[in-house]
Amino acid sequence: MKNILIIGATGQIGSELTMLLRKNYQGNVVAGYITGAEPKGELKESGPSALVDITDPQQIADAVERFNIDTIYNLAAILSAVAEKKPQLAWKIGLGGLYNTLEVAREKHCAVFTPSSIGSFGGGTPKDKTPQDTIQRPKTMYGVTKVAGELLSDYYFTRFGVDTRSVRFPGLISYVTPPGGGTTDYAVDIYYAAAKKEKFVCPIAQNTYMDMMYMPDALRAAIEIMEANPDKLIHRNSFNIASMSFEPETIYRKIKEYRPDFEMEYQVDPLRQAIADSWPNSLDDTCAREEWGWAPKYDLDAMTRDMLEKLEKRFG
Repeated sequence: MKNILIIGATGQIGSELTMLLRKNYQGNVVAGYITGAEPKGELKESGPSALVDITDPQQIADAVERFNIDTIYNLAAILSAVAEKKPQLAWKIGLGGLYNTLEVAREKHCAVFTPSSIGSFGGGTPKDKTPQDTIQRPKTMYGVTKVAGELLSDYYFTRFGVDTRSVRFPGLISYVTPPGGGTTDYAVDIYYAAAKKEKFVCPIAQNTYMDMMYMPDALRAAIEIMEANPDKLIHRNSFNIASMSFEPETIYRKIKEYRPDFEMEYQVDPLRQAIADSWPNSLDDTCAREEWGWAPKYDLDAMTRDMLEKLEKRFG
């Protein structure tokens, strides 16, 4: 039996992960939320919730005590494009919030999962098949917080024995949660446009490759890394994981195989394009495969069929 606290449970990945964990585990899976983003519907009704602002360490500690928490999923974050507009807030939540979480975990003996990102790499990083261990010199606040978060999590493991684990998420594509300000969110928006029979205006330039992943695979990765045998983990913070890499024309052509009337044009957003240009084209996830058996289940074709089917049911 596990007692799990999800900080940021109403966010992009948090709601889906919370529901999946509730299906997989007996015990408490607590949806941590902030004021103004309270759980609703099935998320609210299917299990306990608690006010947990990651910038308030006492709220974290109170929730851990109240529900006898042994595992914390720290999903609180400001996404990449938004972080460039609000860098101070991105730092406060990304690093200050992580520090608060790790301190509570140290005192209360909790394991901690904190996702990193392909944004933790930078312009000097090898672009293709980016290695697990390589140069990480990002020039965005989002990337800086992710690199620093990886190092801080490793420090708490080596210095204090806190069981910290992490994966570097690529762009995540979901039919459940709408996009929320990430550089890779065009790959979510394009499916919404296709399902609504609208022309898609792409903010990312042609031939800009980025790693992407369908949300069901991302959720599995977040769970499987925490279930992995710690004796086999050489790396902890943070594992490259990969599924597919594509550029806008690739996903556009794939959608047109199923929806021939779909149209797309380009209006490049300079901010998002600059961020995308600093990120890898593709990741080498050999270490995740070898150390804890990571393997994706969805490729671009399978994801496209499932996304269109699910979204068209929603939009009629």
